[in-house]
Amino acid sequence: QLQLVESGGGLVQPGGSLRLSCAASGFTLDDYAIGWFRQAPGKEREGVSCIRNNGVSTNYADSVKGRFTISRDNAKNTVYLQMNSLKPEDTAVYYCAARLSSCSNYHGAFGSWGQGTQVSVSS
Repeated sequence: QLQLVESGGGLVQPGGSLRLSCAASGFTLDDYAIGWFRQAPGKEREGVSCIRNNGVSTNYADSVKGRFTISRDNAKNTVYLQMNSLKPEDTAVYYCAARLSSCSNYHGAFGSWGQGTQVSVSS
């Protein structure tokens, strides 16, 4: 059974950093693109970043470019999202999701999801 588990969320002050992890079980990540999405209260789920199966191609939402970095370690079956210079508007539940091969900005294109991890940025 394909399963994704996020971790690494928490409360951090503005300007701080967090690293989120997305650990896969029941399948190997080699053939899958992994996307990070977030959803704040009262807002729609939005794409944050994605890395395709080859680990070379990545994309980022304009709001996080230059601050967030996505990476993957297929040997550990894990994808990471390094988040630096965090802002209060980054506060949301962050989800990782998997789909075969290529990335998509549309959350409906991803068939497997983790349970989410809360990120709160506040002084």
